Amino acid sequence: MADLRYDTGRISLDLVATASGRPPDGPVDRLTSPARLTEWLHGTGLVPPGTHLPADAAWLTGFRELRALLHRLVNAELESRPAAPAAPAEPSDPSDLDGLNAAALAPPPAPRVTRTADGLLARTLAAEPPCESLLAAVARDAVDLLTDPDARAQLRRCEGESCSLVYLDTSRGRRRRWCSSEVCGNRERVARHRRRAVAGTGMVQA
Repeated sequence: MADLRYDTGRISLDLVATASGRPPDGPVDRLTSPARLTEWLHGTGLVPPGTHLPADAAWLTGFRELRALLHRLVNAELESRPAAPAAPAEPSDPSDLDGLNAAALAPPPAPRVTRTADGLLARTLAAEPPCESLLAAVARDAVDLLTDPDARAQLRRCEGESCSLVYLDTSRGRRRRWCSSEVCGNRERVARHRRRAVAGTGMVQA
């Protein structure tokens, strides 16, 4: 099972990352069940650890639909840049902005502070969150991202051969090429080493 990613820089991009990859292997759907969605929601920090979530098939459908909408909007933003590839990704539907705005209408989960048994303060939720509240939290993050010029300028697509993950490049000089230096970056370095080795072998045989 493919790992869930929480390192894109925004919760909305983390959701998009749950279905990333390039042909022939991708995209890979990482939200394969309500239990997997619950794991993702806890992993993002949207809900505190231990919070019960009654996630079911309807929840899974809702988050997959929001993910598809965000995928189209984010990729449309990337492809609208002057240096974008000649063959753009699928264009976003004009109604996608309406869909995002509608998803953002619900109030997000209300936080609540409690004191633990060892005397520390901890964040909990005032009530068990409905699906619409959690969808709204992700949608509002996307609204903030897409309407912030500085954040939009940091959007990057991983240059990994089999990866399509989109992340925020906050590195010095904005020169980050991969979603993860340890994953895609390492794969590229290994592939580069193999190409040099093959080229060297060919020169010796010649």
